[in-house]
Amino acid sequence: MSNTNNTKQLAAAITLPTAIALIISSMIGSGVYKKVAPMSETLQSPWLVMICWLLGGLISLAGAISNAEVASLLAGTGGEYRYYRTIYGKFFAFLFGWANFAVIKTAAIASIAYVFTQSFNSLFPIPELLPQWAGINIGGWIYPFDNLSVKLFTVLVIVLLTFVNIRGVKLGGQISKWLIILVLLGIMTIVVFGLSSAQADWSRLSQNATGYVSPGWGSLVSAMFTAMLAAFWAYEGWNTIGYIGGEIQNPNRNLPIILFWGVMTVITVYLLANITYLVLLPVDQLIEIKRSTNSIAAVEAIKSFWGAGGGYFISILILVTTLASTHTTILLAARTYFAMAGEGVFFKGADEIHPTYQTPSKALVYQCIWTCGLVFSGSFDQLTDMLIFASFLFYGATTMGVFVLRRKMPDAHRPYRVWGYPVVPIVFIFFCVVLIGNTLINQPREALLGIGLIATGLPFYYFWNKKLNKV
Repeated sequence: MSNTNNTKQLAAAITLPTAIALIISSMIGSGVYKKVAPMSETLQSPWLVMICWLLGGLISLAGAISNAEVASLLAGTGGEYRYYRTIYGKFFAFLFGWANFAVIKTAAIASIAYVFTQSFNSLFPIPELLPQWAGINIGGWIYPFDNLSVKLFTVLVIVLLTFVNIRGVKLGGQISKWLIILVLLGIMTIVVFGLSSAQADWSRLSQNATGYVSPGWGSLVSAMFTAMLAAFWAYEGWNTIGYIGGEIQNPNRNLPIILFWGVMTVITVYLLANITYLVLLPVDQLIEIKRSTNSIAAVEAIKSFWGAGGGYFISILILVTTLASTHTTILLAARTYFAMAGEGVFFKGADEIHPTYQTPSKALVYQCIWTCGLVFSGSFDQLTDMLIFASFLFYGATTMGVFVLRRKMPDAHRPYRVWGYPVVPIVFIFFCVVLIGNTLINQPREALLGIGLIATGLPFYYFWNKKLNKV
């Protein structure tokens, strides 16, 4: 049997400020502009909406600071794949990596890049291509030629950003840093001018929707849980910084700092932005925005005090935000496949390091090819919906690793120990269990399809593992 430990190492070129910018960029996507509307429809109360944003942030923070103990102990390129390899063995680690490649991260890249192109198209219309082919479909689900020009432009964006990331992690990190600075400045501009405008009415925070009826405790908890799922999509991505643990300078010390301050920054930005939307627009209008497929809450809020010019401002801001998020997700996610290939359980050559740029170029190419395929499928939103529960399965597994590692490696040096142990990790694990159970009970079709997508990796694992055993 061969030794599958990967001796290839990527250069530690990422500084602490750049890494914090990367985690913020990986989290802030379209959710900060859109999710207040569906949450308002579900809860019909501005205060409850804000409570959900805060609870979603605090639960994400509990997961992040629990994850930080594992990350500081087992820091290395590949993030959770590396952690699971040590905690649970190579099979569970493979399932995580394959789920990311099959849909979780690749579909996220496709989806966010598609939102970027849609926003670009609204400002600078892209000529239609082959509209007569739009109805061609596979099984009534996949329409590869529908909106073809937008899809082709999306593919171009993904290919160009992949090329940038092949050119060097330092270059990619610097681009992410400057893009996220522009995003934060843009959002803070909206907050400052929005809250100080004549349109702002703080009494709207206490004005519930027309016909609002105070729910019982059971209904309230169910509604809050549903609304928090929307918030969690906006907070998604805090764990991905671990994927480049081996490329961060002094990762054992810096990863906990990056996770804490990155998530805290995003919580603060989301609370300020959503308070602004809620004092600018009555909750009834936000509910109508949700029911209209062509409106975005942030756009309507900015238009309320800046008019048409505000619409252009927010459209450009959404462009920059989705570009930054797409770029960062491409940069981070490919490191998992690099680590898997080093263990012999991924496609050949994905563990190669570019001789000039010192990046996992082949892993980035594999990721690019499959992501572009998902763009043409047009089904990435459905795929990510199916596997949201799987993300929390892995989040919970990482946090459970805090307890496992304290038992398996009690004397190991831990640069950081989770605050509030054992209460904080237990609370986060409990939430993950509730979310997974709720999905299995209330959305069994999506849950089972998600499990099925993960299971598509089993034949590959059998083949690669058998090949390793023969060497």
